[in-house]
Amino acid sequence: MNKLPALTGWAWLKQGAGLFRKQPGALMTLLFANILFSIAISAVPILGPLVAMVLIPVFSVAFMRACLMIDNGKRVTPAVLLSGFHKPVFGQLAKIGLIYVGVAVIMALVAGMLIDAETLTQVAKQPANSKEVQALAPDVFAVLSGIFLLELAMLITLSFAAPLVFWQQMKPGKATFYSFFAVVKSARVFVVLLLAWFAILFGTWFIAVMLLGQASIVRIVIMWMFFLLMLVLQCALYVGYRQIFGKPDDPEACPA
Repeated sequence: MNKLPALTGWAWLKQGAGLFRKQPGALMTLLFANILFSIAISAVPILGPLVAMVLIPVFSVAFMRACLMIDNGKRVTPAVLLSGFHKPVFGQLAKIGLIYVGVAVIMALVAGMLIDAETLTQVAKQPANSKEVQALAPDVFAVLSGIFLLELAMLITLSFAAPLVFWQQMKPGKATFYSFFAVVKSARVFVVLLLAWFAILFGTWFIAVMLLGQASIVRIVIMWMFFLLMLVLQCALYVGYRQIFGKPDDPEACPA
């Protein structure tokens, strides 16, 4: 793979937005079906949240396939959400999901080492304007922000593992290896992609607050924009996969 210029990340985001505009209703339907399914699973005590995390790669394949179908000019249907549940690919994708669980556990342990539970409880219980919270909040926020960015970086490096398993029949370990080093090699492209994405998100939030003040509708607007931008980011990752690994050969996603 040739070295890609940093601005390729912006090009991916624009092309992802173009894909989203072609079938926004279908992609939103997939997103809300995914959210509802994940909430239902997470409601199961103890194991529910772990199972929901294991299924992240399974659902990410559905969105990747939906993007391919849009790219090929084919109508996306809700049935695409079940793409990753078929054997034998489901077991392979679930193994990648276990890697996601491992990353989450490591991040939680790191956070626990840097911030003890007593400090978090103290910040949560004290009034926001108290001296104790004002003294502790910057440190807690800095640590949590660092953990969030590190976890986001790890998840992005794994973003191509699921489609590599699904479309190229790679084993989970090999797919994770190729995904990690493909992202690392194009790190500046992904940095531009994420910076542009966050800039649009915060820009939307700022404009909504300026126009609507602190009204409750602001939270609704921001929530919807977040959902829309999450789908645009997913479409952008498909564009990145297509450029780095080539357009997938998926007969079921090709036009008749």
